[in-house]
Amino acid sequence: MPSFGLIHYNQPDLQTLDAFLEFAATTGFDAVELFLTDYWPKDDDQPETHAEDVRKKVEAAGLNICALTAANDFVQLDETEIEREVRRMERVCALAKILGTNVLRTEGGRPKDSVPEDRHVEAMAGCLKRCLPFIERDEIYLAVDNHGLVTNDADLQVRLFQAVDSPFVCATMDSMNYRWAGHDLDTVGRFYETIAPYVRHVHLKDGTGTRGTYQGTVIGDGEIDIPRAIQALKNAGYGGIWCIEYEGKEGSTGYAKCLDRLKAQI
Repeated sequence: MPSFGLIHYNQPDLQTLDAFLEFAATTGFDAVELFLTDYWPKDDDQPETHAEDVRKKVEAAGLNICALTAANDFVQLDETEIEREVRRMERVCALAKILGTNVLRTEGGRPKDSVPEDRHVEAMAGCLKRCLPFIERDEIYLAVDNHGLVTNDADLQVRLFQAVDSPFVCATMDSMNYRWAGHDLDTVGRFYETIAPYVRHVHLKDGTGTRGTYQGTVIGDGEIDIPRAIQALKNAGYGGIWCIEYEGKEGSTGYAKCLDRLKAQI
């Protein structure tokens, strides 16, 4: 039986983690993706105790944690910044073990003047390789999201994975973000097939438009070919949680509608 999850994001009517978990459990979700601030509050120098409390809350709600948002930036060439990001990721991986998950929704990183575009893959691969000793030891997957302006290209993501060459560096596939980045719909569909063999986590998300014209919608109301994304993942043997992200204006109501639509499709 398929399992369904949602990210703790864009639910202004659910201001606390407790309210979010109650909504997820009572609406029919099986799992949650937690945002960084859920498990590592700002300015908390000892997040391990907090993570233990969060794990207990999730378990009490009858849910699993399908992924954590890592909120890293691996577009780095400066040694000091690389070391800082790698040590931070090692701490996040330790928190993941406490929380009982082995998937981190990982960023590529942000573009910056200090890292030329033609060195983006080199920079990200360098940081990811530095993480291999602890992620391979602990069997934690860094699932690089097609998010933002650097990794929103499946061909680039594959070059990155080939450069790192570890099964523990893989992909999060967001069904909307390739379109948001400006790719036409035919290319977006091709990207689903390209990235599917590498996918360990998904954000099934719908909407219309690109960048400044983007509008989030309930699954099935936008221009994204969600059935094609699902089929590409099934063809590649995807066995993870079917996780929803919704960026429309209906908050938790929109997530509930997305769940009903997604269950009908899967």
